[in-house]
Amino acid sequence: MNYSKVAESIPASPIRDMMVRAAAMENVISFAVGEPDFAPSEQVIEAAKTALDNQDTKYAPGAGITELREIYANYISELTGVHYEVPNVIVTAGGMASLFLSLLSLLDSGDEVLVSAPYFSNYAQMVSMCHGVTIPVDVYEKDDFVLTPEAVKKVLTPRSKVLILNSPCNPTGGVITPDVLMEIAQIAKERDLFVISDEVYSHIIFDGEKCHSIAELPGMAERTLIVDSCSKTFAMTGFRVGFGVGPAHLISLMTKLTEGVYSAGVTFSQRAAIEAFRSGLEHCEQMRQEYEKRRNYIYDALNKIPGISCIKPRGAFYIFANISGTSLSAKEFSDRLLDEVHVAVVPGDNFGSQDGSRYIRISYATSMENIVEGVKRISDFCTKK
Repeated sequence: MNYSKVAESIPASPIRDMMVRAAAMENVISFAVGEPDFAPSEQVIEAAKTALDNQDTKYAPGAGITELREIYANYISELTGVHYEVPNVIVTAGGMASLFLSLLSLLDSGDEVLVSAPYFSNYAQMVSMCHGVTIPVDVYEKDDFVLTPEAVKKVLTPRSKVLILNSPCNPTGGVITPDVLMEIAQIAKERDLFVISDEVYSHIIFDGEKCHSIAELPGMAERTLIVDSCSKTFAMTGFRVGFGVGPAHLISLMTKLTEGVYSAGVTFSQRAAIEAFRSGLEHCEQMRQEYEKRRNYIYDALNKIPGISCIKPRGAFYIFANISGTSLSAKEFSDRLLDEVHVAVVPGDNFGSQDGSRYIRISYATSMENIVEGVKRISDFCTKK
């Protein structure tokens, strides 16, 4: 039997691989998982229970429960200053479904998707699944891992159709500044690029900064899809509630395609999400403050370890640490770190950039106790290797 060339060609997730290997060991400190270690608020849990008690378990509409779409439209309008209504919003099975459905709605075979690299590896998987071509736009530590307009211009071709932005960024924690967003918006308008703005970490930002969406800029709302999710904002990863916000026709196409992908989102999860937007933003802020404390500690601690250096991430809950001073590749470093001291990290060359083998991704979405012990083990490993 010959199976799909696309399916056969897509590599397995390196993050999942590291998680599986770590799960088979005892006493592992895992910095591999990009998932909040917090629980959802009690109100969110109670809302899900109430929905189940009320037997609210039937199919939801393909675009999501109208009440949730209304609440989210008001929320994102207030956040961005752009007026969105219900037809501009789709509720999806996590942010990943919003990304996939939008790419499926936008791409024809051979169309190019520009993505700043290092990037979340699932982007390239989804582009391939939609028969597009991923074009990495390399970003560098010297630029705080932030996309530059010059780098975007350098890779443009007549087949360029979509630009994916991710700010704050997984895996680097980089945040695109408003002035850079303005220049990128100008390029998008001049070259007729559609922008998918992955903003799932927009509430996890530090040092008093504020996230800005490219959709806020003149002429960009009509050529931008904002991708969002309850997963990181409200620690609701297992609920699988995401959002796509953009031009009404794109949302209608994405809604049509849900029927052939997953039919509809989970009804009682959407009821929980309604409660999250009503009462959960305070809980989100409490989590953000704890992430900032963790970031400050791990940033200082890593820079004291021989052979390791890192810049201070401005958002999300990742550090993209430079391990070139250890003389080990990212793969060798990560494998030995797990085998010898039982600490799991993700090799940086799995995120699409040219010099990724010099880096590892460390997620600090774990307890401070784990962070302190994990960094100690990394230090011991680097000292003794």
